[in-house]
Amino acid sequence: MKNLPISAIVAGFIAVLVGYTGSAAIIFQAAISAGADDQLITSWMCILGIAMGVTTIGFSWHFKAPILTAWSTPGAAILATSLAGFSMAEAIGAFMLSAALICLFGVTGWFEKLMDRIPFPIAAALLGGVLGKFGLDVFASMETSWKLVVPMFIAYLIFKRLAKIYAIPLVLVFAMFLSWYLGLSAFSTIHFSVSKLIWTTPEFSFSAALSIAVPLFIVTMASQNLPGIAVIRSAGYTTPISPIITWTGITTFLLAPFGCFAINLAAITAAICAGESAHPDKQKRYIASMSAGVVYLLTGAFAGTITALFASFPREMVLALAGLALLATIATSLSQAMDKVDYREAALITFLVTLSGMTLWGIGSAFWGLVFGVLTLTLSRK
Repeated sequence: MKNLPISAIVAGFIAVLVGYTGSAAIIFQAAISAGADDQLITSWMCILGIAMGVTTIGFSWHFKAPILTAWSTPGAAILATSLAGFSMAEAIGAFMLSAALICLFGVTGWFEKLMDRIPFPIAAALLGGVLGKFGLDVFASMETSWKLVVPMFIAYLIFKRLAKIYAIPLVLVFAMFLSWYLGLSAFSTIHFSVSKLIWTTPEFSFSAALSIAVPLFIVTMASQNLPGIAVIRSAGYTTPISPIITWTGITTFLLAPFGCFAINLAAITAAICAGESAHPDKQKRYIASMSAGVVYLLTGAFAGTITALFASFPREMVLALAGLALLATIATSLSQAMDKVDYREAALITFLVTLSGMTLWGIGSAFWGLVFGVLTLTLSRK
C-alpha cells in the first residue's frame, strides 16, 4: 500500500469522473448524428474507454509521468453538427484520415518543435486559463446547490489543515454521503451490463475528408493536445511529446472502426493527476494516471453501467470536486506565468483569452489564447 497511496488512486478516479460527466453527453449526440443506435453508442463508449485506458497506462508506466489521454471533447462537439448527412461508414473513414494526419505530425516531430518554441510563462498562463474555469465553477455551483457545495468547500479547508495529503479523497467521500443524504443522487437508474463492440467497415470520400477529418484534426491538435502538453511541461516533466502524439494517432486509426473517433492528450483531467493533491512526490504521481487508466478500462468493459453511475452524481458535486482538486495547480500556473516581468503582459493576455472560452471558426480558446499571447510578446519586444 505504500506504493499505492490512496490519494493517487482517488485522484485517478476523480479524473475519470470529471471527464465522463463533463462530456459523455456530447459523445452521445455525435454518435446519434451519424445514425447510431443504442448498441452502437455503447460500442463507441466501450472502445473509447479501452483506448484511453491502454494508452494512459502505457504512457504513464513507460515515461513514469502522469500522462492521461482522453477523447477529443471539442472534436465530439464538431462531430455532433458535421456528421449529419454522412453515413456511419463515411464517418469512420474520416476518423481514420484524421488519425493519419495526427500520426504524420507526431512522426515528423513538427508539433513538438512548435511547442518547444513557446516560452514557459506563456505555456503556464495557457494552463491557468484552461483550468481557471473549474476554479470558478466551485463558487458558481454554490448559487444552484449551496447545501451541497458550501459544506464541500468548508470540508476541504478542514481536511486540508488536518490531513493535506488525503484532503481530496476525504472530500469525495463526504460529498457522496451528503449528496445521498440530500437526495441528489439517482442510483436507482443504474443497471449492470457488459459492453459489446460493433465493427463498421470504413468508406472514404472527399466530402467527408473536408467536412469531418480536417476539422476534427485541427481542433484535436489545437484545443486538446496543445493544452495537454502545457500540463506536462508546467508540472515539470520533460517527457518527449512526438512518440505520444504518434501513438495516439495509431491507436485512433486502428480502433476507429469500433467508434474511436479521436484520442489525444488530456489537459484538465491530467492536471488533477499531476497536482500535489495526487501525491506530494512528483516522481510518484504517475500512479494516479495509471489508476485513471484502470478506471478507463472498467468504463470500457461496462460502458453503459459506468456511464449511468457517473451520471447519477449531481453536476454541481462533480464541478466543485474538480475545482477543489485543481486549486493548487491553478495557483502554481499563475505564479509561473507572472514570475518574469518581461513576459507578464503576454502571459496575462494568454490567460484571459483562454479563460474567456471564446471560439472562432470552430477552434477553442486554448489555441487563440496562445496566438494572442505570442502576438503580444512579439510586438511588445524592441
